[in-house]
Amino acid sequence: MITVYTYKSCDTCRQATKWLAAEAIAFEEKPIRETPPSTAELRTMLTHLGGERRRLCNTSGKDYRDLKFGDSLEILDEADFLMRLATNGNLIKRPFLLRRAAAGVPAYGLIGFSVSAWAAAFC
Repeated sequence: MITVYTYKSCDTCRQATKWLAAEAIAFEEKPIRETPPSTAELRTMLTHLGGERRRLCNTSGKDYRDLKFGDSLEILDEADFLMRLATNGNLIKRPFLLRRAAAGVPAYGLIGFSVSAWAAAFC
């Protein structure tokens, strides 16, 4: 199953869900601000990103800047870092797509939207 966390006012999120629909790829869409990914989902995504915390964050977002979250990215232990993201979906880069492993299909995670990256992941 594919889960995509989006923000309704995000053009990139709309492009991503439109692309998935055009490709006839079934997915579950969740609002990232109201129901952020769980710490387990965030940990999974962090693994897909090679542990690069900054790539998981919405670095251009107001909350990120106001909280000076970038200053603490490498200082926080992983559990605290993930908990902060799980309680504030504004801190997470979007769209945020996770696909669970299934018979013959590997698990993967994608952050942001790029037609070429998403097409490669689904081929």
